[in-house]
Amino acid sequence: MTKPSLPELLHAAVSSVGGVERPGQVTMAEAVADAIDTTSHLLVQAGTGTGKSLGYLVPALAHGERVVVATATLALQRQLVERDLPRTVDALHPLLRRRPEFAMLKGRSNYLCLHRLREGVPQDEEDGLFDQFEAAAPTSKLGQDLLRMRDWADDTETGDRDDLTPGVSDRAWSQVSVSSRECLGATKCAYGAECFAEMARERAKLAEVVVTNHALLAIDAIEGAPVLPQHEVLIVDEAHELVSRVTGVATGELTPGQVHRAVRRSAKLVNEKAADALQTAAETFERLMELALPGRLEEIPEDLGYALMSLRDAARTVISALGSTRDKSVQDEDVVRKQALASVESVHSVAERIANGSEWDVVWYERHDRFGASLRVAPLSVSGLLREKLFTDRSVVLTSATLKLGGDFNGVGASLGLAPEGTEGDEVPQWKGIDVGSPFDYRKQGILYVARHLATPGREGSRGDMMDELAELVEAAGGRTLGLFSSMRAAQAAAEELRGRLDTPILLQGEETLGELIKAFAADPKTCLFGTLSLWQGVDVPGPSSQLVVMDRIPFPRPDDPLMSARQKAVEEAGGNGFMAVAATHAALLMAQGAGRLVRASGDRGVVAVLDPRLANARYGSFLRASLPDFWYTTDRNQVRRSLASIDAVAQADGR
Repeated sequence: MTKPSLPELLHAAVSSVGGVERPGQVTMAEAVADAIDTTSHLLVQAGTGTGKSLGYLVPALAHGERVVVATATLALQRQLVERDLPRTVDALHPLLRRRPEFAMLKGRSNYLCLHRLREGVPQDEEDGLFDQFEAAAPTSKLGQDLLRMRDWADDTETGDRDDLTPGVSDRAWSQVSVSSRECLGATKCAYGAECFAEMARERAKLAEVVVTNHALLAIDAIEGAPVLPQHEVLIVDEAHELVSRVTGVATGELTPGQVHRAVRRSAKLVNEKAADALQTAAETFERLMELALPGRLEEIPEDLGYALMSLRDAARTVISALGSTRDKSVQDEDVVRKQALASVESVHSVAERIANGSEWDVVWYERHDRFGASLRVAPLSVSGLLREKLFTDRSVVLTSATLKLGGDFNGVGASLGLAPEGTEGDEVPQWKGIDVGSPFDYRKQGILYVARHLATPGREGSRGDMMDELAELVEAAGGRTLGLFSSMRAAQAAAEELRGRLDTPILLQGEETLGELIKAFAADPKTCLFGTLSLWQGVDVPGPSSQLVVMDRIPFPRPDDPLMSARQKAVEEAGGNGFMAVAATHAALLMAQGAGRLVRASGDRGVVAVLDPRLANARYGSFLRASLPDFWYTTDRNQVRRSLASIDAVAQADGR
């Protein structure tokens, strides 16, 4: 029997899901197969509707070596594991003459911990939450969730938080989960043989395809403690999110509450001198944080530096004591000791990192109305980390609907630590880029309208002319509007204003769970949905409910964002254009994602309206427009109102 060709395999896979082969999908599959065969790195822009999941799964499965697929969202992870992979494996089995196994793997804290569930939360938590397990009928929502999770533990096969429906709050979940630092380890834990996290890791070791998330991929690459099985091929879907997720994993935080928790957990486990030293250092740090003002610290103030060194040294002493006085015969104490050690180690690592200082780190204060001040540290750039840790000894394929910003892959490639193919020298890994297009005819299906006549938005204050424009557009569209706002305050103001002006129902992010809001928005075409960041990237509503997508302004990062402003300054000091490399690129990515909410199916028609004249008037406007789908472009407000009214009339005639 001859080896099946890639087109044969792709045809079988597409047929299995009831789809239609598209030219872009075939082109993508061939490019992915070539990258895998040559152990090279590939950037693939594949528009919505291309079928990119099969475009990379088929060549990956045909290759026969272990593949890790990392995604950014739960929705895509579920789609891969519950739909695409089962169908693809079934379809390719007769041709490949083998049935590849696949598994999903997440970080340990995503799985229910049986030890913590059954033995309870160590007493230092001081709130008696687990006491509610003993109550006949706990009245609080938290207590009810804890009892529900106890029942669920007897039924679930995975222990995966995302399989618990309905879900629970972060606070409730923290009572039944542990971090990798807090875990006793399978050999020491009384429930090690039943551990959900360990079973997930074992399944991953046996699988040919492992589906994970960007955060776990970053932990595996950066922290030097492998959590993913060895693999020859890495595929990063939703790759536009990778730099942000890696930055998040590489960011450290120190708060007074975190430090005092470490003190509480360790106080009774070490000698009095060590405990007192950590307590004193914690109090000094807390006094400084009470006076902290938000913003970047380009240099560490002397008093903060002293407080951090005191914390570092005191934490190191406690860590030494906790490690040297372990009583291995007392398992309950091991649990408490392990949790204490995890807390103190976290304080030590962040305090040491900030106290030591690095030109490659950015340090800043944040202040939250509810939680108070925190001290944060993040890498100035993650390109070097990615270049060194991710792009060696394996082929990496990165794909998304939005990788070409300003019309090319150069910005994304540089942020990943890669150089374009053909660059002289071999010290930097190189990428090859391919845009396989989209099955949609954007110029016929959508209009990009820029409200050029509006005043340029300022940082503060109301925008009366923008509200008038928004109301007129929504009215012309007959509802059917997804409003994407640059801040929650702006979304709330717009919702309040339009609720007073129009009869159209306005849904607002935060007034209900996001899932319920999107469901309600999709169910009633006359409804509008207003919100901020998660809506720019997380809404998939094809059909008549989303025929007008409005962006209130270009979503540049805030000028006082410490990390973004530091990155912009670094580019400028190196002789580059910091605004274009950082602020404009950030805005281009969000706008491309936001505009992508409009056309989700071949029958979709509508308008993307940007209520910020800078997109038409500013020099950088052409860069931003080149990052968006190729919609028909206009600044004619009357034309757009006529088009929206026409689209609404057609939808109503169709009974939608």
